[in-house]
Amino acid sequence: MSINQAVPPASKPHLASLTDLWPFLRPYRSKVVLAFLLLCLGSATILLVPLAFRDLIDFGFGAQQQVNGGLWDSLSMNAHFIALFGLASLWALAVASRYYTVSWLGERITADLRSAVYSRVLAQSPQFFETLQTGEVLSRLTGDTALIQTVVGSSISMGLRSLFQFLGGMTMLAVTSLYLFALNLGLMALLILPLIVIGRKVKKLSRESQDKIADASALAAEILNAVPTVQSFTQEQQEAKRFTGRAEISFLSAIRRSRVRAALTALVIMAVMGAIIFVLWIGANLVHAGSMTGGQLASFILYAVLVASAVSSMAEVWGDILRAAGATERLLELLHAQPAITEANVVQALQQPGIAEIQFENVTFRYPSRMQSAALSDISLTIAPGESVALVGPSGAGKTTLFQLLLRFYDVSSGVIRINGLDIRQLAIQDLRSQIAIVPQDAVIFSANALENIRYGRPDASDADVIAAAKLAQVDEFINRLPDTYQTFLGERGTRLSGGQRQRIAIARAILKNAPLLLLDEATSALDAESEILVQKGLNAAMQGRTTLIIAHRLSTVKQVDRIIVLDQGVIVEAGAPDDLRKQSGLYARLADLQFDR
Repeated sequence: MSINQAVPPASKPHLASLTDLWPFLRPYRSKVVLAFLLLCLGSATILLVPLAFRDLIDFGFGAQQQVNGGLWDSLSMNAHFIALFGLASLWALAVASRYYTVSWLGERITADLRSAVYSRVLAQSPQFFETLQTGEVLSRLTGDTALIQTVVGSSISMGLRSLFQFLGGMTMLAVTSLYLFALNLGLMALLILPLIVIGRKVKKLSRESQDKIADASALAAEILNAVPTVQSFTQEQQEAKRFTGRAEISFLSAIRRSRVRAALTALVIMAVMGAIIFVLWIGANLVHAGSMTGGQLASFILYAVLVASAVSSMAEVWGDILRAAGATERLLELLHAQPAITEANVVQALQQPGIAEIQFENVTFRYPSRMQSAALSDISLTIAPGESVALVGPSGAGKTTLFQLLLRFYDVSSGVIRINGLDIRQLAIQDLRSQIAIVPQDAVIFSANALENIRYGRPDASDADVIAAAKLAQVDEFINRLPDTYQTFLGERGTRLSGGQRQRIAIARAILKNAPLLLLDEATSALDAESEILVQKGLNAAMQGRTTLIIAHRLSTVKQVDRIIVLDQGVIVEAGAPDDLRKQSGLYARLADLQFDR
């Protein structure tokens, strides 16, 4: 799925997107000014070198040239060579200082940009990721920011240096010999049209190349996150072929871009050098005719070389800038993406934050990607503080959707959800979610030790609080068998734990958060019978005094709840105590018969 379906397309022209990097440069204006001054110093110094060579040739190697009424002596010659070395030293210092300054800027801007984009992506609602692969985001955070780092930390500086040398060199060419300069300028003017035509082609191919690389990265991220499934179905070779195909497409796209860019570089170098050689041939004839000195021709040659190298460098930098402009557009699409869930202009403070009364008032909801059908239809439900309510029904009935609406991952299509009497859309999102602890069906374990994984529920919790929550969730008994107990690294996505152990870590995390509203999404689904009994004890303790919503397919886990809400196709079809519903001949009774009477 295209990124443009997930985020708004960039509206600015291709190169204009680079101007949006200025907010990231603004805090470091002093560094930018310093780099510019060093750039000017270095460019001015190198432009003085041909003048020094002119004097050396005309007065040092000429036959008995008179200077200020006296013969050129060895002392004067030595002084000129010392001055020339001084210019070289000054140029070297200016170049080195500029290189360090712009490299620092490039690294700093890249780090800031990555952080800003990452923070923006984290603020998006789940619907943002319905059409955007995480691999695509990672590609932009790494590959695209690397291109920007190259441009900010190197290419722009090189381009400006080359531009200054080009302008300064052209000025000095005109001062040295206006006739030769006019010839040179006329020939170079003929290069502009092909440069424009090929440059536009490079722009288009640069964006295409970055998109193909992102496609390959997205595929790789998806498959690497599902390696066990790939291997269990023996699809390793097939997936390797798929990635190879994507990589080949990105390679061919990059080669097309490189081919056009190489042609552009070759055209520029050959045309510029051809023009310069022709002009120098004219100059040699002028020296032979006595119309200009050898020193003037030598300085003209050096200035011409400076101009030619500057043009060649600018052509190469231009290609980098075009690629960076495309990368900037792609990053700015993420940076400018507006979250689908926004806070009210004036948020209200949550009333009685220690309790949670939930009200669904005529709630209807359609997922943005499935607007043709309602996931929930006219749901009205009140859950009292401290009440435990189980949501039961077949898959697709809308149970998980209720959780997502409570957390404001999505907003209702119509109706109102209230917590303690306030519309949740009037609350700050962080205030709302701070009142909710959730144990998802697929427990998430981070690449950290056991202590920090549990502490994720409340980052300021003490070690003692973490261990207490772990004991309630029956985590303590298996953690103490790990090599380093609570300091044991659990592996990426908890690969060193069983499914039941991962689930108990997630339960401990929710217990530690100590929120007044507890959401349990099949919290014991991954546990064996023995572990389920142990964890259910912990959950029962955690549920005391808290409003609890439980999604359950295994009805044995919700026998002790206060009330069961039965959903079917987004509609509440039954509600009541477990024993009362069992006596009826409705959907709950049929589901219970299937599970309990086998």
